[in-house]
Amino acid sequence: MRSTAGSTTPTGTARGSEAADRVRRFSPAERWIHRTTGLLMLVCLVTAACLYLGPLAQLVGRRHLMVTLHEWSGISLPLPFLLGLLSSAFRADLRRINRFAVYDRQWLRAVRRRWRGPGARPAGKFNAGQKLYAGWIAGAVLVMMFTGLLMWFMGLLPFISRTSAIFVHDILAWAITGVVLGHMRMAYDDPEARLGMRTGYVSRSWAERHHARWLGEEHRAE
Repeated sequence: MRSTAGSTTPTGTARGSEAADRVRRFSPAERWIHRTTGLLMLVCLVTAACLYLGPLAQLVGRRHLMVTLHEWSGISLPLPFLLGLLSSAFRADLRRINRFAVYDRQWLRAVRRRWRGPGARPAGKFNAGQKLYAGWIAGAVLVMMFTGLLMWFMGLLPFISRTSAIFVHDILAWAITGVVLGHMRMAYDDPEARLGMRTGYVSRSWAERHHARWLGEEHRAE
């Protein structure tokens, strides 16, 4: 069967060529985990802003609703991660992201010195920046949950004052806001990375440029 008029390439051949140029980056479970976690994080940050910033609090009102949404979205943040452990693809990526290789230090050195030449920033499926971001945000979420619970259940740990918990919670909230905005900015600057998270697939040329070592691993697995 041939393609539409004006084309000399068989339809099956075109589709095969297009498929060969795509590489599967994320499974449906991983994309679901990312979207759900991102949504919960967004609710946390927006409701926090409605509680913390006076003009916004007056504009939105409904403080009790904002408090309830903030508390339950925060306490629910680990749920997508925990459910994701049922996925073998997610567990495999956790092992990748928790392993810091020699070439990751080379990637960080290249970023620090602003080297952008071919091969200057070697990376596996996740580059060193993504690994550091994932580790930092995971630790920050745990601290936010801990301090939030201390504020929610006063007297849970009497030797830690509520004032101290509020101070740490507020400072870390600002830090998380800045880091998440940076993460979103970098994603905005890389449409192919967004495509990979949206559809699960990226172009082979993009993978060769930014994650060549991961592409090599995929070839060896085949």
